[in-house]
Amino acid sequence: MKLLVIFLSLLFTLPAAVPASSPYHLPNLRRHYEQAAADKKAGEKFYQLMADYNERDAVVLAYKGAAEAIRARDASMFNKLTYVQDASRTFEQAVALNPTNAEVRFLRFSVETNLPSFLGLSQHVEEDKQVLLSALLNHPKSGLDAEAFRTVRGFLIERSHVSGAEAQQLARITE
Repeated sequence: MKLLVIFLSLLFTLPAAVPASSPYHLPNLRRHYEQAAADKKAGEKFYQLMADYNERDAVVLAYKGAAEAIRARDASMFNKLTYVQDASRTFEQAVALNPTNAEVRFLRFSVETNLPSFLGLSQHVEEDKQVLLSALLNHPKSGLDAEAFRTVRGFLIERSHVSGAEAQQLARITE
């Protein structure tokens, strides 16, 4: 019986939090992503960091997908589609691992809303938007820390991804 309890506890244990010293620690990844979104050199550095990631943490995988998408932005026309398709597959893996994680959904949403519609790779925009709105409206029980909450809310409002009424409702929520 004792072995069964130990086995079950190991089976259902969530992955350990990424240590603060790791380059895959969320605050580190967020900084890399923010810098990569604004700068080609930082984008390549972010991609190089994430290319070696092979674990199964949904949020870190989503940042890997974002790095692949940023690489597509900066690539030659010949390679753009390949990198976007890589990003799409990586996002699918991340969402499959944790379908309710708002940060995973946000990263995919932020990429897909910037893709040209003719690629047909933006099929999750409405679904992800609904997950994000639900998470934000349930904050602080959203699973998002204060930094992620501010980022997601700001992105949805500033980029007009929500209606005026939704923006007002989101603006009233405190961190």
